[in-house]
Amino acid sequence: MDAVALSLPALIAIIAVALAFDFINGLHDAANSIATVVSTRVLPPKLAVAWAAFFNFIAFLFFGLHVAKTVGTGIVQPSVIDPHVILAALIGAIAWNLFTWWLGLPSSSSHALIGGIAGAGLAKAGTSAIVASGFIKTTVAIFLSPTIGLVLALTLFISASWLLRHATPFLVDRRFRQLQLVSASLYSLGHGGNDAQKTMGIIAVLLYSQGMLGGEFHVPFWVVISAQAAMGLGTLMGGWRIVRTMGSRITDLKPYQGFCAETAGAATLFGATWLGIPVSTTHTITGAIVGVGMARRASAVRWGMTANIVWAWIITIPAAGSISWLSYALIRWSL
Repeated sequence: MDAVALSLPALIAIIAVALAFDFINGLHDAANSIATVVSTRVLPPKLAVAWAAFFNFIAFLFFGLHVAKTVGTGIVQPSVIDPHVILAALIGAIAWNLFTWWLGLPSSSSHALIGGIAGAGLAKAGTSAIVASGFIKTTVAIFLSPTIGLVLALTLFISASWLLRHATPFLVDRRFRQLQLVSASLYSLGHGGNDAQKTMGIIAVLLYSQGMLGGEFHVPFWVVISAQAAMGLGTLMGGWRIVRTMGSRITDLKPYQGFCAETAGAATLFGATWLGIPVSTTHTITGAIVGVGMARRASAVRWGMTANIVWAWIITIPAAGSISWLSYALIRWSL
């Protein structure tokens, strides 16, 4: 199929849609960064979102752009991607994000975007459009990231409980209220470092498809800043429906439990970002919260709510992919 050449206004419009997705990502995933620090009452909600938004924005100072490259060139063949594919992918991801946000379900914005890209690529070129290695790596991470978060959080919780077995509850609570500010900062850095890069990759591959990056795929600095700012602003707006789900409906948290969950989640996100794997911050922090709940006793976890969240994870890629597939077909038909 011939390449689709865009006018400048049309190009700007699609970039604006991509940044809107990034904003909604921040809005949707704000809960991941602040749920534990709000539910433990270490910070009031408004201050918590400002804290998270700041660290979301400055994340580009600490990480490379490996995740952006994976999203831009590692899910669908770059030769298949054109503005229609990008637009359909964004429509699928945004529609699914808004639907799950309205339901209060912490689904994955990351995997909604991956599903959107894959669905639009399939609509255009069939199965040959998919980069199998990148798609499989991302799909495997759906299961690995919450598992790693759970194991790390469980290990941290047990270790901290043993080390502090002679400390008074008052001292433990006071110390970990201070430490939770650090762990929340680290988690927000990991969130901004991994999630904002997905939008960077989308915008960069759009520019690449229009011959605006020269002969080699890369992410311009203005794209980096724009994506980080959009995500930070979305986080600043907050996602209160999902905060309630993440912060209290899975398990009840105290400051030292929140610290263990956030630290485990941050470590998982840092590792994935450096490896260029677009994992889900939602999956990661949920696994970590379940881990600290299980460390107390299995009955401390509200397994019914957890099961609903897992089902939302499982259907996110096919649901967003189906919406983007249909969107691509409608875009091509209308043209």
